[in-house]
Amino acid sequence: MAKPKFAIYWAGSCGGCEIAFLDIREKILDVDKAVDLVFCPCLMDTKYQDVEAMSDKEIDVCLFNGVIRNEENLHMANLLRKKSKVLVAYGSCASEGCIPGLANLTHRDEIIKYVYHDSPSVGNPRKVTPQPKTKVKAGELTIPAMFEYVRTLPQVVDVDYRMPGCPPVAEQIWAVIQAVLSGALPEKGSLVGINAKTVCDECERTKDEKRVKQFFRPHLVDPKTLDPEKCLLEQGIICNGPATQAGCGALCPAVNLGCRGCYGPAEGIQDMGGKLAGAIASIIDSDDPEEIEKIVNQVVDPVGTFYRFNLPSSLLGRRVR
Repeated sequence: MAKPKFAIYWAGSCGGCEIAFLDIREKILDVDKAVDLVFCPCLMDTKYQDVEAMSDKEIDVCLFNGVIRNEENLHMANLLRKKSKVLVAYGSCASEGCIPGLANLTHRDEIIKYVYHDSPSVGNPRKVTPQPKTKVKAGELTIPAMFEYVRTLPQVVDVDYRMPGCPPVAEQIWAVIQAVLSGALPEKGSLVGINAKTVCDECERTKDEKRVKQFFRPHLVDPKTLDPEKCLLEQGIICNGPATQAGCGALCPAVNLGCRGCYGPAEGIQDMGGKLAGAIASIIDSDDPEEIEKIVNQVVDPVGTFYRFNLPSSLLGRRVR
């Protein structure tokens, strides 16, 4: 009996989701026994043409990570959707937009201008800017054209499941793989690799509903001064746990770091950034407008803090030209 065909692809991402897949350690041998890995640019020298030559729905399961930033990303999203029975938005980039999605705070042209002309580390006296097509003696060179803004995988193709996390933790990856191999997948459209809670529910720190008068940036706080059993938010450390989907085991709070929000919005939350801003505002211990403004301003880069992993999929979405 032929093994199920399995594929892993990265679009606009850092590659951490591929490394996380290897975090299942010796269980990777069980995966190798159970499936036939037919496409994985990180590990194999297969070509796009090999995928294009496959029959439609020939790939049983494809884990697709990364945002849709350029024409190549979109082409592969459409191609792998066509060739896959089950397409999973694997990791926060594909699922919610993640760190690459913060590019939506500016515009493509501004990014290109800074990277190739204005950055202090760039030496470009001829003011050359890469073009999608360039004629040379040997023919024509092409590179994928960047889109105006970043999109998530579900925003461009039909996705069967979303598996959040930056990256997803190994235990959840293995649980999803087992579900795939056994055929025990949930209803289409479900989140997989998560728990039906918030990170606060998973966190073992005590919460006393106390109010705060000051917020601190994590690198400015000596971890030894923090109470290891008390809620970080109540100690003035910004923590996105109140609005973040559980599934990681509250790993960051366990080591004195506030939850970053990489598992995306918890069930029932329409806009994660708005929910977090409200949660932070509710614990400010002051009725004086000037003092409140001073305390709020201690939260440096609120959009980058509260929408760090989900700007493209949020109500804000992007900056409009």
